[in-house]
Amino acid sequence: MDDVTRISALANASRLAVIRWLKEPRKHFPDQPHGDIDELGVCCTFLTEKLGIAPATTTRHMRILADAGLVRATRNGKFTYYKRIDAELKKLGRDLAQL
Repeated sequence: MDDVTRISALANASRLAVIRWLKEPRKHFPDQPHGDIDELGVCCTFLTEKLGIAPATTTRHMRILADAGLVRATRNGKFTYYKRIDAELKKLGRDLAQL
């Protein structure tokens, strides 16, 4: 993924907040009935509630982060769960440090 796409994905307050929350999901979200929050990720429903925005807007934000390679989306039944891809975020940090 190119740097512009990754940086653009983080250039939004809601998406940046999600990335921060996903770093420590147990600190920011309740336990989930459909899977372990550390293994599976955070349910989109919880992200929507915490952001206080419409589900479609949350989905759009999460799609941008996923397309940038910064989060992984996992579908489980009718729910989608999101987890940070720490290796990509570290790589982005290293790339930015090279500027």
